[in-house]
Amino acid sequence: MTGQAPVVVVGASAAGVAVVETLRREGFDGPISLIGAELELPYDRPPLSKRMLSGQWTAERTVLRPRATVEGWNTDLRLATRAVRVDAAARRVILDDGDELAYGDLVIATGVRPRLLPGLPQVPGVHVLRTLADAVALRDALTDGPRLVVVGAGFLGAEAAAVACELGADVTLVSDLEAPLADVLGPELAGMLLDEHGRRGVRVETGVRADEVLVADGRASGVRLVDGRILPADEILVAIGAVPETGWLDGSGVPVGNGVFCDATCSAAPGVWAAGDVASWEHPGLGERIRLEHRTNAGEQGMAVARNLLAARAGRPATPFAPVPYVWSDQYDLTIQIYGRPRPGDALRIVEGSTAERSLVALHGRDGRVRAATGINRPRQTRAARALVARAAPWETGSAPEHGEREGVPA
Repeated sequence: MTGQAPVVVVGASAAGVAVVETLRREGFDGPISLIGAELELPYDRPPLSKRMLSGQWTAERTVLRPRATVEGWNTDLRLATRAVRVDAAARRVILDDGDELAYGDLVIATGVRPRLLPGLPQVPGVHVLRTLADAVALRDALTDGPRLVVVGAGFLGAEAAAVACELGADVTLVSDLEAPLADVLGPELAGMLLDEHGRRGVRVETGVRADEVLVADGRASGVRLVDGRILPADEILVAIGAVPETGWLDGSGVPVGNGVFCDATCSAAPGVWAAGDVASWEHPGLGERIRLEHRTNAGEQGMAVARNLLAARAGRPATPFAPVPYVWSDQYDLTIQIYGRPRPGDALRIVEGSTAERSLVALHGRDGRVRAATGINRPRQTRAARALVARAAPWETGSAPEHGEREGVPA
């Protein structure tokens, strides 16, 4: 290896793996350390609430890259190890085993941790779903058709409720909104999703929050809602969002808040970058600071950070990171794809299909422009609609694009 200054990547996540892989692919032959808090090789998280939870996939199928590939990167891979502190002035990362790693560039890719209910008891029957171990524990708990209460009806909660229902559990889904994903999809599309869960046998308690998890004989026994009602349960999944993993950066001088604060190039401070769920950056296309907890963004942002890091070392200007946000969700036989950033109150226009068909493409409009597109069971047409989002097409003329349309260029 050359005398290039080391790169330390904290977080053996999809974003962290993308950073390392891109650095090597782009010709960087200096030292790289990849630090992962879990014992397993870096793995993919979206399958945890889908195919892994259902039992269709084994743990081995979630691995992002085979061990031989990881070893081929000639990287100092440290698993079951946490970074506990950063000395930004000295450019050193301190690990929980007492070791210290010098860096020329530090990439923060530590992701998020589950948000918990206040006072959540740590007893059998209480679950979160973030790690491979979490998924295995919940899957094992669903084998005998238990009463499952899922607290939170975002992507994770709704997906887990769908899988659990198909596995034979007696499922109740608790949402503080009027329907699952109503804050993303809007009332019409979320209403279709609410009907689908009900048709499949899931009870959905809408417009109400969970107050506390009840315990009897040393294990979870139910959930008390804020209106006083009690939902009996054998197993409880808490899926009420996530919190960026930034506590280890306290006192480092790296700017943090709701994530690691970066500029448009994903730079947080001299020699410090962030990628993936933990990164909060100024999106130049949207004109706002955003943080995305989506798998596609993690990979794309990791690659962008690696290239900007190399550009900075070479004295070249870094490139602003301005993707079209993308997320997907599988619930029952529905595949939901979203491009852009839909918000509550957006105008909605279904341009192909219908909610009755459970197959459609819809556009979301705001400030006179197409701001997002949602597709349900129409992947090709939804990909085509991405072009309208990318160029913020005028809402008055926005319609379903021809399948041959490319971004910014009508077919």
